[in-house]
Parts: sequence; C-alpha cells; structure tokens
Amino acid sequence: MKGLFARQPLAWSTPENAGPKLRRALGWPALTAIGLGTMLGGIFPTIGAGAHAAGPGVIIAFGLSGLVSLCVALCYAEFASMVPVAGSAYTYAYATLGEVVAWVIGWDLVLEYGLSVAPTAASWSDYAQHLLAQVGVTLPHWAQTGAIVSGQVDIIASLSVLAITVLIAVGIRESASVNATLVVFQIVTMLVFIAATIGAVHPANLHPIAPFGWHGILSGSALVFFAYIGFDTVTVASEEAHDPVKHVPLAIVLALVIGTLLYIALTFFTVAALPFGKLSDGAAMLDALQAATSNPAAYWLVALGGLAGNTTVMLTSLLGQVRIFYVMSRDRLLPESVAKVHPRFRTPATMTLVTGSIVAVLAAALPLDQLLTLVNIGTLAAFAIVCVGVLVLRFVEPDAPRPFRAPLVWVFAILGAGSCIYLITGLTLPTWIRFGVWFVIGIAIYAAYGYRKSHLRTLPRP
Repeated sequence: MKGLFARQPLAWSTPENAGPKLRRALGWPALTAIGLGTMLGGIFPTIGAGAHAAGPGVIIAFGLSGLVSLCVALCYAEFASMVPVAGSAYTYAYATLGEVVAWVIGWDLVLEYGLSVAPTAASWSDYAQHLLAQVGVTLPHWAQTGAIVSGQVDIIASLSVLAITVLIAVGIRESASVNATLVVFQIVTMLVFIAATIGAVHPANLHPIAPFGWHGILSGSALVFFAYIGFDTVTVASEEAHDPVKHVPLAIVLALVIGTLLYIALTFFTVAALPFGKLSDGAAMLDALQAATSNPAAYWLVALGGLAGNTTVMLTSLLGQVRIFYVMSRDRLLPESVAKVHPRFRTPATMTLVTGSIVAVLAAALPLDQLLTLVNIGTLAAFAIVCVGVLVLRFVEPDAPRPFRAPLVWVFAILGAGSCIYLITGLTLPTWIRFGVWFVIGIAIYAAYGYRKSHLRTLPRP
C-alpha cells in the first residue's frame, strides 16, 4: 500500500543523458495563444448543446464554469511555477498525492486532452458542411455525422484530425506558429459576430432565463465546462517554454480571463438573436448570424473563424495529450517507447501519429453530445485533484520554493475542488457508467504494467 502512494520528489528532472530534449521555443505570448487556442475553439461545440440543457441560462452556466475555472487556474499556476515540466496535473499529483493518484489523473487527462479532439472535430465538420451548403455541396447522409450505431460516419471530422496529427508530428515551433495565427484570426471573427448580431438582440429570447430551473443551469454548466479546459494546456508545454517558472503561470491566467470575457459575450448575443430551440449543437453561432443578417461576407468570415477555432482546439489538445503520454512514459508508467523523441523533429512523432489515428476513428464514429460529457467528467475529476494537491503540498512541503503563490489558497482550492465535484453531479448516469468503465481499464493497465515498472521504485533516487 505504501508503494501505491509513494511521491515523486519535486526536484526530479530528466537525466542529462536521457536522449533528445524537447525544443524550448515558446515565450509567454505563444503559451497564452496555446491556452486560448484550446479555450476559444471550445465555444463552438458548446453554445448550442449548453442552450438545449439550460435555455438562455446558458449565459449563467458559462459564468459559473468560468468562476470554477478561476479557482482551479490559480492552483494550476502555483503548481506550474514549482514543477515546470510537461506533465501538467499528472506531474503535480505525483509530487503531492502519490503514484496511484497520479496514474488516475493521468488516465483522466486522456479524456481531457485526447478525447476532446473528437467533439471539436465534429464541430469543425459541422461548420465545414454549412459552408459547403452555401455553394451547393451536400455530403451523402451516411457521411454527415458520427453515429456508427445508425450506420453513419463523419468523414470530414476524421480527415481533419489526421491533418492536425501530421502537423503536430512535424514540430512544436511550426504548430505554435500556426496556432497563434489562427487564434488572432478567430478573435477578429468573434468581434465581427458580435457587431453583426448586436442589432438583432430580442429580449423575448432571453425570457424566461432558466426555463429548466436550476438543474438545467447545473447541467448546462457541466456541459459547457468543455470550453474552459484549454487554460491548463499551457502547462503541458512547460518543457518547451523559454522561462516556464514565470511565463506559464502568467499565460494560464491571461488565457482564462480573455477566454471567459469572450465566452459570455458570444453566448449572450447567440441566444439573444435566436430562440435557443432553433440553435444547432455544433454551429449555433452560424444559426444566430443567419437570423441576424443576410450579409454573406459576415457569414463566411464567422464560419471560417469557427473552422479556425476548432482547428486550434484540435491542435493544442492533441499536442497536450501526446506530451502527457511522453511524461508518463518517462516515469516508466507507460512503455519507454512512448517517450521516444524523433531525432529530427524533436517531438514524440510516433506516439503523435498513433494517438491521432485513434482519435480520428472516434471522431468519425461517435455523436458529439456523448463525447462532450465523457470529456468533461474526466476533466472535472482531474481539476478537483489538482486543487486538493495544492493544499496537501502546503502541508507536506511548506518550505518548497513557490515563485507563484495562489492567493487565499484555502478559499480558492476548496471552492475549486468542491465546485468541480458539484458540477460532476449534473452529468447523466450513462456518463458515469462510461467513466467507471474507463477507470477500471486504467487501473488494470497500472496493475499489469505501471506498478511493476515504475521509475520511482526501480531506480535509485537522485
């Protein structure tokens, strides 16, 4: 039992002879753009789905999720300044709560990072099909959406994931440059959307604000939380940052603040311009824009912004997933081959291609709503553990250097953990069952491989 909760020392780092290192090529603007790249694109697949759960109260749902994320972000920022490596919440849990908890959170992060690419790809496909329809092109019914049980597959979603996979395998600098460009473009298109719909606001569309009551707002908050998971993607690029101790905490907070303000504004104008029952799951903003204006230039610009936003989410989420695998492999909880860095590209290229291929299949086969809820339950569980971990570390290593200290940590950490757990209760029983199956599979893999091969027990501590 003691071995299960063995903690990895904060001072541990990769030995100098461990082979090629990840390239340090990112400053705080690029790190902020990575966080925004994941966050901002998360708005596109969530406004419609959240509105169907909460009605106009989806505006409140985004605000609540933003407050929860702020509590969690401060905890992440403190950890990131103390442990400037690529493992994100997995590494933080390993240093505070022990190996088995680290494995569980790392396994949860597969849902947050890897699986989150699939619903975003489905939204990308929805936007692309809206644009194709404008020029008279319609895909066959069987190729329009992911619903394998009904004999349907989303061809565009799958192909988009494969294209992003190749880009990430080539290199972090190339990926970051593409991401930063797309983030700027989508912010511009979001501002265009607000300008185009501001004159179409109908107060009647906002009444009643909570047609499904508090339960609807809670369910909506748990659903739209998907849009906020991007801020912690910054932490998985720590080993590719010029100055991770200073720049990673700054980028986390900047990405969250900018993203939250844009989310609330975009959601307000979407549901105020069109009754929530008329919004589609994957392209609600386009539906609202069509109701607000007949200007084709605005429609195309916002649609292209939706494509750009979904592209950045896929890019940064898949990048984050591969680097989570990279660190878990380096700790020997996964096979060493997973952490192999390509000598030319200096990325975990093989693992990137394998992960991307699996996600492409999921994007083609499964419906968007099921993917969203499974991603969110894994993310909320991981965030709750991070908040608890910050408090534990304040006890067990009170004198450890903390370049960034979360203010009012007892307030924010407890609120963050409690809020995450509360939001989880808003998810459905089938989601809990899927999560339970996923958890059992993860524990089985840890028992069969990770526990026996762990670097923490097989090698002497430095």
